[in-house]
Amino acid sequence: MNDKPIGLFVGRFQPFHLGHFLVIQGMVKMCRKVVIVIGSSQEQRTKLNPFTFEERREMIQRALQAEDIIPVYDVEIMGIPDVEGDEKWVEDILAKAGDVEKVWTGTPWTKECFEKKGIAVQDIKEVPGISATEIRKCMKEEGDWKPMVPKDVANYLIDIEAEEKIQ
Repeated sequence: MNDKPIGLFVGRFQPFHLGHFLVIQGMVKMCRKVVIVIGSSQEQRTKLNPFTFEERREMIQRALQAEDIIPVYDVEIMGIPDVEGDEKWVEDILAKAGDVEKVWTGTPWTKECFEKKGIAVQDIKEVPGISATEIRKCMKEEGDWKPMVPKDVANYLIDIEAEEKIQ
């Protein structure tokens, strides 16, 4: 019997960055399975959500494959669209993700949503100086955003002309 939980990590990943990567690196050591949920999956090409679901999924897959997290560990990546109501949102995630036992989040709202359902929540801390908002700002202003994302994500973002998408 495996006493490690099934862990869930929800984020918009606009874009996937080193802070997200560090969380997943820790989760695979502590969980028998990691479910990564890409939130706002229907959103794309807006100021807050410039990347498509497929682009975000590709970023995550490339970063995890480069470090042999995929296929060595049991990791599943899925999308979830925004819905009306916190309870419905959590129910939709759990219906898709299965028997989640612990949620990793740095967002108070997400924490509250899952705790109301009786699911344990592990708080995560933001990596100082690294946030998706800051990365998008650097991309828009032609700053140096590459050190804030895994190398394979940086290469992918260059390939898909991410800076132009942010403009």
